[in-house]
Amino acid sequence: MPMRALVVDPEAPANLRIGTVASAEPQPGQVLVDVHHISLNHGEISFAAGREPGTVHGYDASGVIARTAAGGPRLGARVIAFGSGAWAERLAVDADAVAEIPDSVGLSDAAALPMAGLTALRTLRTAPILGKRVLVTGASGGVGRYAVQLAAIGGAHVIARATRTDGLAELGAHEVVTDLDGIAPVDLVLDNVGGPGLREAWDVLAPGGSVQNIGWTSGEPVEFPPYSLFAIGPSKSLNTFGDVASPAADLAALAGFVAQGRLSPEIGWRGPWDRIAEAADALLGREVRGKAVLEVR
Repeated sequence: MPMRALVVDPEAPANLRIGTVASAEPQPGQVLVDVHHISLNHGEISFAAGREPGTVHGYDASGVIARTAAGGPRLGARVIAFGSGAWAERLAVDADAVAEIPDSVGLSDAAALPMAGLTALRTLRTAPILGKRVLVTGASGGVGRYAVQLAAIGGAHVIARATRTDGLAELGAHEVVTDLDGIAPVDLVLDNVGGPGLREAWDVLAPGGSVQNIGWTSGEPVEFPPYSLFAIGPSKSLNTFGDVASPAADLAALAGFVAQGRLSPEIGWRGPWDRIAEAADALLGREVRGKAVLEVR
């Protein structure tokens, strides 16, 4: 049975179009989700052109369980899912990569959680943050807005750096800045921007602190002059981040925070998936505050 999906096409706007492909079929240990909503991430849109034409793209989806597996949610359960090929009418995904959604959480809001929410949550867990100073760069984007909220929930003093600063204080940021001039040393940096801003973040990092490099939305290189990585005292570190294995429990935690009113999905763009080019342009042009969510129909 064929299905519609957003597939990679180098000739299409944003390198993506709605096409018809073979239906997703779950393998042992996987469930099948009838997808209702998907969400876009900056990196996915940026990297679409580099994938094989015809590939079903995307990772974030929400919908209803159409076929379950041992250890998976019940048949008919409303779920969020994280898995390759999510931007389609049906998604086959590992049972440990889906989580049921509380009744009070809408499917469209839930779709905005997986990649950005998991990244923010797991990156913040790389160091104790209670009472610590946490800097989030690119704080107005999808990961950034989750990171600000989750860091505040975790008891950190949150510094949010962004070019578009509206709403960040309301999300829990204690300081909202457009540059790092005069910023006191920080213990943890969640860097979504890369480029020269990464070097600036390194310079305000306290001894023993770490920079978690999540994204590179600036598209610019970074230069560390000779000896600029040397520091007296406890070691400072610069780390990559991409741990999204077995995310079911963390997806459930994020959905629970939303249900409790402690976490806002922060969706800045909504529409049907046939407007993919418009949504992608808005995301890449930094016109979207938070996430872009598309309805599959």
